[in-house]
Amino acid sequence: MQQIIYFIKKFRYFLLFLLLEILAIIFTVQHHSYHTSKFVNSANFISGGIYNKVNSINEYFLLKSENKILSEENVRLKNLLEQKQIDHPTEEIFTVIDSLKYFQKYQYYSAKIINNNYTKRNNTLTLNKGTKHGLISDLGVINNKGIIGVIENTSSNYSTVISILNENSKINVHLKNSNHFGTLIWNGEDYNITQIVDIPRQAILKIGDTVVTGGKSVIFPEGINVGIIKDFTFENNQYQKINVLLFNDMSAIGYVEVIKNLQKIEQKNLEQQVDNE
Repeated sequence: MQQIIYFIKKFRYFLLFLLLEILAIIFTVQHHSYHTSKFVNSANFISGGIYNKVNSINEYFLLKSENKILSEENVRLKNLLEQKQIDHPTEEIFTVIDSLKYFQKYQYYSAKIINNNYTKRNNTLTLNKGTKHGLISDLGVINNKGIIGVIENTSSNYSTVISILNENSKINVHLKNSNHFGTLIWNGEDYNITQIVDIPRQAILKIGDTVVTGGKSVIFPEGINVGIIKDFTFENNQYQKINVLLFNDMSAIGYVEVIKNLQKIEQKNLEQQVDNE
């Protein structure tokens, strides 16, 4: 208390000047419309800037929940489109190229990657959903940029995924602008780049060509993005090495979609009958 009194005594003239200055400003603002409007505008500018910064900070911390909501909404809309195609297959408004054009029906599930390996030779991922959420093995995993992998094992609450960055991953793909198919593999070197093998020699490749899923399996619909042709070599009258730059950054994956082919068992049983004949 004594220090406060000492401070007031020491700076009494300055404090008196400051008080009078504040009173003068208040009287000026209150009795002159021009000054009043300037003051209000300045206050609004400052408070608006503060509110904008606070809102930006809040939005940043809400990104996690917003991403989850968007992922779930995306899955809900895709499932709705699938249902509409069954009920009204001729209505163009409900056209989804992967399902309508190729006569395949799919169900989508939302999930999140909770563990991601991308630096090993055989990389796997872990999802926060399992059998009690409808997931089983051999389901395709994608996001809005492209393919990620295939579910290998499931428990009640979790699933493990064989990443496309795995020597056991072999996915049917083709060039978006042609009907030439190949197999997507990974040589274990760069997690941003995969390779295509078994492309026929008559295929015409160009750097920058888009690569998509081929649709010849019961896991992925046709037309899901994979990447672009980065470079290739052509020797002994055949393609020796075709590098594909992935659309996905496999080191930074969050929410994903799991695809279930509702006609998978029917298709596999029919193909099995053909093989046994």
